[in-house]
Amino acid sequence: VTHSIPACVGSMTINGKQLDNESPVSIFAVNKCYETVQDGTFFDGSGFAALVREGYKVRSDVNITLEFRTTAVHGVLLGVSSARVDAVGLEIVHGKVLFHVNNGAGRITATYEPRGTNSLCDGKWHKLQANKSKHHISLIIDGNLVHTDNPYVQSTSADTNNPIYVGGYPADVKQNCLTSKSSFRGCLRNLVLTKGQHTEMFDFSRAFDLRGVFPHSCPGAVH
Repeated sequence: VTHSIPACVGSMTINGKQLDNESPVSIFAVNKCYETVQDGTFFDGSGFAALVREGYKVRSDVNITLEFRTTAVHGVLLGVSSARVDAVGLEIVHGKVLFHVNNGAGRITATYEPRGTNSLCDGKWHKLQANKSKHHISLIIDGNLVHTDNPYVQSTSADTNNPIYVGGYPADVKQNCLTSKSSFRGCLRNLVLTKGQHTEMFDFSRAFDLRGVFPHSCPGAVH
């Protein structure tokens, strides 16, 4: 077993002596236990999860689905980039959801703007689907479709080769399709990336780098 257990542990004793878990010598990716917990992964607004160490190749098509819950009006959801300009990015900016794609010729953006400024940042679960198919991109939030015209019709492949960063990214990592540097605060669940017939569901507890992220433990209320 190479990943941590998603659970709460309490009242541990060794040789009859109770361990003091209030003042540990060191701590990593351990949070308090919540009285009410939902399925999902909690992002505390300070870090990120890094997936696919060897690099994720978006290329001509990808379909991204996830569910999010937050009360913050800013926050990175997901980014995959390259050393050049090719990249995809999902973020919340001023309460809007933005899906950016750059196939090499220039960035295009599909924007979902809710009627009320805080209606996506109401602490309730919202479903997101972002689709890139060659030079076409679309965004579906809670069943509402948004798509945008792409003037760069000859450029169809996002040749990314970097990890997938979720909820934020390190300060020294370049993200060509994200405008925000704010780490996401809230809960995410059911992250799935589909390419053609290949569907991959990501378990945050198996990320190769986790900072300020608590897999499988989403508090009942996120503020």
